[in-house]
Amino acid sequence: MDKLLEIFKRGYVIIKVLMLKQKLKYSRQLLGTLVVAIVLSGTAIYSSFARADQFDDQIQALRNENAAHQEVSNQLASQASSYQDAVNKLQSQIYSIQQAIVANQQQRDELQRQIEIEQAALDREKQVLGKSIKTMYLEGQISTLEILASSKDLSEFVDKEQYRAAVRDKIKASVDKITQLKLRLQSKKQEIEQLIKAQQAERDQLAATEAEQNRLLAYTEGQKASYDQMIKTNQAKIGELRRQQAILNSRFNIGAPLAGDPNRGGYPSVWQNAPQDSIVDYWGMYNRECVSYTAFRVNQDYRQGKNNRDMPYWGGRGNANQWDDNAQAAGISVDTNPTPGSIAVSNAGTWGHTMYVEQVSIINGQQAIYVSQYNAGLDGQYSEAWRYTTGLVFIHF
Repeated sequence: MDKLLEIFKRGYVIIKVLMLKQKLKYSRQLLGTLVVAIVLSGTAIYSSFARADQFDDQIQALRNENAAHQEVSNQLASQASSYQDAVNKLQSQIYSIQQAIVANQQQRDELQRQIEIEQAALDREKQVLGKSIKTMYLEGQISTLEILASSKDLSEFVDKEQYRAAVRDKIKASVDKITQLKLRLQSKKQEIEQLIKAQQAERDQLAATEAEQNRLLAYTEGQKASYDQMIKTNQAKIGELRRQQAILNSRFNIGAPLAGDPNRGGYPSVWQNAPQDSIVDYWGMYNRECVSYTAFRVNQDYRQGKNNRDMPYWGGRGNANQWDDNAQAAGISVDTNPTPGSIAVSNAGTWGHTMYVEQVSIINGQQAIYVSQYNAGLDGQYSEAWRYTTGLVFIHF
């Protein structure tokens, strides 16, 4: 609007001069034509503003869509976390059961080993007993009278009878011992095997549940990845819309931006007088933000031959704490050495902060810089200040 009014004033002065000095017959007609032309130009300019504002509507619609996508993505992330916790617990249970199965299998194997040891011992005893049984059998062919007759005396006869009875008792005891030991070991072994079977069934059931949880986890993570990709795609669309918006806005002022109040860093009046974040500048930054101001100063220095490089378009990724990374990616020098005209970057906080370095000095034995800046107090206002360079990096365009 200021530019439009300025054009009108200059045109009006020219026509008045013509009317007074040259008394042109058609000067009034020229004045009317000028007014019509300015009105038409104004209509075109406001039409362009209207078209530029349409970008804001599209950008806001994409932001709203991203907010909805992000909410769903967060819910899916929560579900995925729940599934992951369930999987972790199931894996822990499966591991514990598997350890118990291994322990029981080892116990079963140990029982089998004991059975085999005892069986070998019993086999040896049976062999010894077999000899005794054979002896008894042979002696069993001799009648009691014959044993008595063959005995030296009655005492020897009694000893022989007692021996035969002892052998019979030992055979019975050995057989009972074999039977009882086998039954006891086999019973214990069967108990262990049944326990192992039950534990294996429980393990398999838990494994099936784990597989289902993993399936749900994979599905949920896939859904989340889809929403995250949609968010990323919309962010790219927003960046492109901002780029187009900046191009359209730049048509209002071909060439270097008009300088505003020199006491405010020369920041263009149309940007500094508009509500904060209501205009996107030529580099994709919102007006009266620190990054918009420093982008303007870089551009001005470049046009005056003070910089080797103009300000790149960083729309859609122009937060202050991204500037040093953006600059390095573009091959622009970034270091910790301030120089007048360099851009100081603080990466602290959510968005960081950028400042234009006006002077470099030593204060109280420490390096300090005098900076000009916008929105240092998150109020969209211009300010200047001295500050130490600790924690800052500097971009040299």
